[in-house]
Amino acid sequence: MRKLINVLFVAVGLFFTSNVANAQQKFGHLNSDEVFAVLPEAKSISTTIENLAKNKQAEIDKMITEYQTRFKAAQEKERTISEANKDVVVKELQVAQNELQDLQKRIEDARTKATTDIQNKQNELFPPLQQKVAAAINSIAKEKGLAYVFDTAVSQGFNNLVYFDGGEDITPAIKTKLGISATAAPAATKPATGPAKKP
Repeated sequence: MRKLINVLFVAVGLFFTSNVANAQQKFGHLNSDEVFAVLPEAKSISTTIENLAKNKQAEIDKMITEYQTRFKAAQEKERTISEANKDVVVKELQVAQNELQDLQKRIEDARTKATTDIQNKQNELFPPLQQKVAAAINSIAKEKGLAYVFDTAVSQGFNNLVYFDGGEDITPAIKTKLGISATAAPAATKPATGPAKKP
């Protein structure tokens, strides 16, 4: 019986010790959207990607204009068919149709390539920046003795937020660590990715 009481006291003691240890864990949160919105490197990367997308779209638009011009010319050519020129015009229309099909395929290929090129550029430029922000988050969390940090960013879908009631917002400290003014105004557009993005 005495052994049972001793075991019970040890179990209760361990239970209270673990509860005290859990109660001492500190939680923090940040908003990575807010950090990325004012991070100069993120703005630069976003501008680079936007410019690439605009250039690709301009190339595609040029091909579409050429397609429309050729299509309209083929329609006008078709209206000129008569018994006297039927053989010649039909051959010219067949050539025009082949050229239009080829141009349409080139437009589709250009769209596919543009999407791939833009995705590759994002994959090239964003990971180093994400690593920089992640290092700042880790550093601040260690400095503040935080056990957990949750990302409350909308772009992350609140996936990293299990429960939020108070806690310490370390977004300003992350900005300071990255050399961003705490009062810097967020950009109108947000970057495509954040530090906590899950693959």
